[in-house]
Amino acid sequence: MNDVLRLEGVGKTYGLGGPAPVTVLDGLDLTVARGEVVALVAPSGAGKSTLLHIAGLLDTPDAGRVILAGRDMTGLPDRARTEARRQELGFVYQFHHLLPEFSAAENIVLPQLANGVSGRDAQARAADLLGRVGLAHRADHRPAQMSGGEQQRVAFCRALANQPALLLADEPTGNLDPETSDKVFDVLMTLVRDTGLSALIATHNHALADRMDRIVRLAAV
Repeated sequence: MNDVLRLEGVGKTYGLGGPAPVTVLDGLDLTVARGEVVALVAPSGAGKSTLLHIAGLLDTPDAGRVILAGRDMTGLPDRARTEARRQELGFVYQFHHLLPEFSAAENIVLPQLANGVSGRDAQARAADLLGRVGLAHRADHRPAQMSGGEQQRVAFCRALANQPALLLADEPTGNLDPETSDKVFDVLMTLVRDTGLSALIATHNHALADRMDRIVRLAAV
């Protein structure tokens, strides 16, 4: 199978059994091929974040299937889903969510240690990624000592630390000014292309969406 991610007939309704259930996703089909970068464009309330949470195994659909790296995740126990999430997925959000008490390098090393990588290999991987995004000189700096754009670049490195098959990004440059956003997005795309990663990137920025391989537009149910 050439798809890293396949969503088949995915549905999600909140408040099932209550007086006013809200259907967010209904019969949604979506694929992301290996090496493909897909833009996800959706108006507010159309279920963009819900879709990303389901694709990222952070939430479960009420209907349909989630197939990740050729494996059906539907109905798997939490432990198996957590393991798949750790090994196959990288996440980037609008806000960097770096651990403030740790340096840039340490923020990239920690998820690798949690995944069983040796300290030496984790440090080497962190140094390589920071070098790729032009932040080798910031390795020992804590988040508060870096600009917003630098912090987000470190967050990209952390997301790629465990060499995932798929990157999921929710408005990854949405918290930055337009000039910084363009520069940081360039860095992200270079990282993705250089590593052969697949990515599903939600954005309201149509100019950025146009630079990806394909645009998926999500309409409100």
